[in-house]
Amino acid sequence: MKKEKIKINMLSMADSVDGQGVGSAYLELIKLLKEEGKDDFEIFINKGTKFDIIHAHTIEPRNYLKLKFSKCPTVAYVHFLPDTLNGSIKLPKPIFKIFKKYVISFYKSADHLVVVNPIFKEDMVKVGLDKNKITYIPNFVSKEKFFKMKKNEIKSLRKKYNIGENEFVVLGAGQVQNRKGVLDFVKVAKELPDITFIWAGGFSFGAITDGHNELKKIMENPPKNVKFLGIIPRDEMNNLFNLSDLLFVPAYSELFPMIILESVNTETPILLRDLKLYEDILFKKYLKGSNNKEFKNLILKLSENNDLYKEQIKNAKYIAKFYSKENVYKMWKEFYTKIYNER
Repeated sequence: MKKEKIKINMLSMADSVDGQGVGSAYLELIKLLKEEGKDDFEIFINKGTKFDIIHAHTIEPRNYLKLKFSKCPTVAYVHFLPDTLNGSIKLPKPIFKIFKKYVISFYKSADHLVVVNPIFKEDMVKVGLDKNKITYIPNFVSKEKFFKMKKNEIKSLRKKYNIGENEFVVLGAGQVQNRKGVLDFVKVAKELPDITFIWAGGFSFGAITDGHNELKKIMENPPKNVKFLGIIPRDEMNNLFNLSDLLFVPAYSELFPMIILESVNTETPILLRDLKLYEDILFKKYLKGSNNKEFKNLILKLSENNDLYKEQIKNAKYIAKFYSKENVYKMWKEFYTKIYNER
């Protein structure tokens, strides 16, 4: 007898704009379920409500209504909390307040919540979400899309981007906004004029991006050793990780940045702001700093100390191995099967 597949309707507009981690996480999950789960699940995108499970990845009002009135189990992916919007978008205070309430109401309308970092369970409960609804399943990235390239390929890439073969290159990536620490990225670059800094990303939220005007001026007239590349299609990001020597993420708040997983898959070391959220998910296998002076010193040290650099490559490999698609698929399969059987 043929096994009946669980039918899941994915609700998302996350891939409509390049350069967003939410979109990357969504596309990786769809690919994972279609490949590893082809015998277990049948996946639909942005359809109606008559399915075994409905899983919302983004918070559009139409998705809210489908969660609210669905008769099957519903899931909402928690990629951000209201407080993490501070420093991302700039709206009039009354509108921002309403929007934050809407976000919480959206999450409350789902039967189940999936969060990518266990540290945020406590914060979710604080804003009124039911802890019994929350499941932790981490992000992951495909090793077919993000991998270490050959030396001659990297040499060609550097030539394409007008970067010298022996230059030490620091990569920043993500939406250009204050929360991502773009201003600190540029300030650190100014202190290290002999090192090349590149930033992949742009204004995904347009003019309502927090700090838009100041950041736009910097992008149009950056320091000589800084290149702003704009929004890069995800298919091209593997090139940037490979031509870089270090991923530098000075963001002030995150849940679980996809760029970290993409970076470690290419064996590129990572330097992060010292935030508690990274401790449990990255096993202390990364460099961290609390301010621009510490960032500057660590980048300089890494560029000059070959033994330290090799150690950080080992750390990147360790993280990449843990977040394999096999491990993460097992978690998704158990989760979906459980809520399907509990209907």
